[in-house]
Amino acid sequence: MPRRADTSLLEGPVLASLLRLAVPIVLANVLQSLYQLIDAFWVGRLGGHAVAAVSVCFPITFLLIALGSGLGVAGSTLVAQYMGAGQHRMVNRVAAQTLLMVALVSIGLSLLGEWLAPSLLKLLGVAPEVYDGALIFLRFSLAAMIFTFGFAMFQSLMRGIGEVRTPLYIVAGTVVLNVVLDPLLIFGLGPIPGLGVGGAALATLITQALALMIGLRLLLRGRWTIQPAASDFRPDWPFIRRAFRLGFPASIELSARALSMNVMVFLVSGFGTVTIAAYGVGTNVLSFVIIPALGLSMSTAALVGQNIGAGQFERAARIARLSAAIAFVTLSLVGALVFVFATALVRFFVPADDAVIATGGRFLHTVALTFGFMGLQMALTGVFRATGQTLVAMVLTLVSQWVLQFPLAFVLSRDAVLGQSGIWWAFPVTNVVIALITVAWFARGDWMKQRLTTVDEDPVAERVTEEVLAEEHR
Repeated sequence: MPRRADTSLLEGPVLASLLRLAVPIVLANVLQSLYQLIDAFWVGRLGGHAVAAVSVCFPITFLLIALGSGLGVAGSTLVAQYMGAGQHRMVNRVAAQTLLMVALVSIGLSLLGEWLAPSLLKLLGVAPEVYDGALIFLRFSLAAMIFTFGFAMFQSLMRGIGEVRTPLYIVAGTVVLNVVLDPLLIFGLGPIPGLGVGGAALATLITQALALMIGLRLLLRGRWTIQPAASDFRPDWPFIRRAFRLGFPASIELSARALSMNVMVFLVSGFGTVTIAAYGVGTNVLSFVIIPALGLSMSTAALVGQNIGAGQFERAARIARLSAAIAFVTLSLVGALVFVFATALVRFFVPADDAVIATGGRFLHTVALTFGFMGLQMALTGVFRATGQTLVAMVLTLVSQWVLQFPLAFVLSRDAVLGQSGIWWAFPVTNVVIALITVAWFARGDWMKQRLTTVDEDPVAERVTEEVLAEEHR
């Protein structure tokens, strides 16, 4: 039998509720990010060309993952609100249908990516000495997509019901396994051949597959208040179609960010392999230091979603404001540390390439002091997603990436302006401006008027789903 619902997230001190979710999520994200950092550490021992190969592939895989992951936002948002409303049958129904939808999408995108991989790398203008390694890494990464998608959705469902410790334990175990597999598969040992950069991607494939298998086994055994039945997995095409309408803006949001990263790689590629490697190391550091804000954003979305579902709007508002303040202060402190130790951080990844160290250090010096604004924006975006306002999050991302960051990078990187440094300066300017726009949008208070469930709703899957998703698009 599933465990009884935990209502402690709907009552008591706001800070305690937020930290109860945020701390395990942050720790899980730290461990999850170690996949990328461990890969970067060992791949860096292969040289600048290997680092460049991984750096070029990341935006492509991120783009494909974004297309599918955005669709999961509909499920995680509805799970949180139905959990807050105490409608456990709908929690099970939404969870099953979302898992089914994400599985279908991930398989389709993986096959499409495998077919287009060579063309995508050529389109990005990848240098000949980088191409072979990039293609191997990309194909292994694409093969792992269904496992990456599936475990990410498992984590989202667990956050939606307030269970955040189990995913942490699973991630910790698989990261330890990845530490062993990475050098083994990259460099080889005895009869095991070294696969170079492809070994890093294969190690991630193995560990993500294991994580998904463990997560699904625990989920289907009913360890928590969520336990989908076999009938819940029967395709409900009206639900999938309408969930797609709710999740599609999130897909556009994440895809727009990923496309911008691809275009940024195209700009960076014009300055040579050293700049590509420096950009890759710099973005690895950025992805790691924003983990506290990402954890706060995820915990805020789950907590705000449950409180909105329970009709506790003022408590949801207090959670949102507190999360934004914590994210700003925390990321500002982290940014100050990165500014001081920028060169040492780059040297950790590429110890033997002085040109990459110097260029990467300039990148981090330029962007680090605006990390607080980035954290503030991420925390408030979690609030919009929690209430089903995925369209708002989409618009903010489009403005950030395509109205601000890319045009600025394109103009400032011209030889007559700032050259290579112009790409770096586009990041801090974008961080500050989009954070201010997000705060102004949040202050309007429209998000508090959005509720996807009602406490007296009849939990009959087909009818409720239709009403819920229709309300979002009125």
